[in-house]
Amino acid sequence: MTSIHGHEVLNMMIETGERYTKESLATAIIQRFGETSRFHTCSAENLTASELVEFLASRGKFIPSDEGFSTHVSKICQH
Repeated sequence: MTSIHGHEVLNMMIETGERYTKESLATAIIQRFGETSRFHTCSAENLTASELVEFLASRGKFIPSDEGFSTHVSKICQH
């Protein structure tokens, strides 16, 4: 099983330009990467889509708005 970096999800969010809820983002991740995909970040591994969404939220990677949340390239670490 391939592990996908969380940056790929943040880039997907930027590409779509959509606003998400935690639930709609998890659904979009599964649709894009597959239900059995697992994710990693610079400090976590073997995360499900829902776990990744919670992790990214806890790290301040989302920008809230009235319509949900989005992200910005400045939220992606560059190391």
